[in-house]
Amino acid sequence: MITVGVRASRARRAAPRALLLILTLLLAASVPAFGKHTPATAADSTNGGEVTLRVGIQQEFDSLNPFLGFSLASTDVFRLIYPTLTTYSAEDFSVVPELATDWESSADKLTWTFHIRQGVNWSDGRPVTAHDVAYTFKRMMDDPAAATANGNYVDNFDSVTAPDDRTVVIRTESPQATMRSIAAPIVPRHVWSRIDNVAEFANQRMPIVGSGPFVATEYRPQQHLTLRANEDFWRGAPTVDRLRFVNFENSDAAVQALRKGEIDVVRDLTPTQFDALRGTEDIRRVRGKGRRFFEIVLNPGAANSAGDPIGTGHPALQDARVRRAIDRAIDRERLVQRVLSGYGTVGAGYLPPIFEDFYWTPPPEARRPFSIEAVNRALNEAGYPRGPEGVRRGPSGRVLDFEFVLHGDSPTDALVGKFVKEWLSRLGIRVRLQPVSDNQVNQRTTAGDFDMVVSGWSVNPDPDYVLRLQTCGARPKPGGGGLPDSFLCDRRYDELYARQLAEFDHTQRVELIRKAQRRFHRMATGLILFYPNALEAYRSDRFEGFESQPSDGGVITAQQGYWGYYEARPTEQARTASGGAGYRSAAFVVVGALLLGAVVVASTAARRRRTAEHRE
Repeated sequence: MITVGVRASRARRAAPRALLLILTLLLAASVPAFGKHTPATAADSTNGGEVTLRVGIQQEFDSLNPFLGFSLASTDVFRLIYPTLTTYSAEDFSVVPELATDWESSADKLTWTFHIRQGVNWSDGRPVTAHDVAYTFKRMMDDPAAATANGNYVDNFDSVTAPDDRTVVIRTESPQATMRSIAAPIVPRHVWSRIDNVAEFANQRMPIVGSGPFVATEYRPQQHLTLRANEDFWRGAPTVDRLRFVNFENSDAAVQALRKGEIDVVRDLTPTQFDALRGTEDIRRVRGKGRRFFEIVLNPGAANSAGDPIGTGHPALQDARVRRAIDRAIDRERLVQRVLSGYGTVGAGYLPPIFEDFYWTPPPEARRPFSIEAVNRALNEAGYPRGPEGVRRGPSGRVLDFEFVLHGDSPTDALVGKFVKEWLSRLGIRVRLQPVSDNQVNQRTTAGDFDMVVSGWSVNPDPDYVLRLQTCGARPKPGGGGLPDSFLCDRRYDELYARQLAEFDHTQRVELIRKAQRRFHRMATGLILFYPNALEAYRSDRFEGFESQPSDGGVITAQQGYWGYYEARPTEQARTASGGAGYRSAAFVVVGALLLGAVVVASTAARRRRTAEHRE
């Protein structure tokens, strides 16, 4: 049996209508308007002695449904509100118990038994049991939509049973090395068994029933998501009373809000913003080791899992010679210096260097050093000559004119797009930059509706999740579901992926994973540009104690776990600010109350009449 110890802790007539309109306008003038971001006041962060940790984010929540959401913004929240069987330690990413206290496997590694922690409750008071775990996994096994975000964890499951409230038994079809690191959120069976259509369920009814250190209590799309500390969390309640994720249109706005004290933490800073905050009073910067890779996906001829072509990809990109030529036309050293200002590492293999065991770089004979001259020769030899206007054409006569889809609110994407467009123009390839919203990027990528698209993933300490994204099995199913990255479907890569999944010897598994990365590099469907550092900053006058992951040079947000938010502590200044809403805020409340009273009086008769009319 493997047993691992857990750290102990802690919403009628002309004259009255005119009056109503005037009073309403006056009331609106005295209350801050809602938008993508509403400037915060002291009352936003402290309320009756309670303290809110406000985190600025620029990415949209693609979904609050844990079966569907896979953006970094969403998965960060899922780790805070839903339990998982195990989690990763803050110190070194090692697997530690979470909902499961311990586990054992059969000699043939096909049967795994997990023992579920006693005394853990859902936020509605119902106990968390093994039946919730079994339900979650079986729903993912039986419902393609429920497998959208985390289906890779259960692809190899043969059966999941809960013989009693404290025991989960999972039988796999073949040995699966990732059984100790299944990061799929566990959901309450008594809630989700009533949801017939997972694909259409937004999970936005508040509060969301969960069992993590926080409970989601308020959501205003594209404005903010508020979580409240779970007083009954099994490790002990968090120190902060509330945690609020505040949406911003761009990182510039988030940084200004941080400077003004309207938020307490900001992540995904640009290098320029990070440097500009150096020496700023009451703001502490964090430069963390990144576990994310930044890539350009080239559409190799997208297809669904049945092999039926989908999407709008340019046929020239189905030629690996063209994809490899584009790869060699990208100056990664320049991107790291000009786009990241040195805050990152030049891209090489699929997995970032923070995970040293799995990190791979191409050997000399497989490297593609930047050379516009060499690429032009290669394209000529491959049968893609320049036409009269200097634009290359493929064998069918179609010009090489590619649409490059970018995240519209990302300055990094914009800079990368600018450089890539210029480099490819020197090859005789047209590039049309197409900035769109985060959700549109996700939708278009999954539909294969792109020629080139910016992508990137945060890699788990066990890299199986991102490795599977490049398999044939990750392609979208005809009826929905599936989560592809580059639409690679290669027999050799799939063989290597399957072998690493079944390999329990760490050294041998590392070698298989490196071979899979070499094959991915050879196919050139995803071009790894760089591994950016994670640049963050927070108000040190208001909060302290953030636990980083890993402990040596790690990050305080977007972790593989909840440690940073869970361990954050408000300073005495933040606690005593609860009485500091200020005269202006108080005046707004007084004026607003008087005006609201007048509005109520003026509108009572009209409201009664409207009610009768609507009842008809």
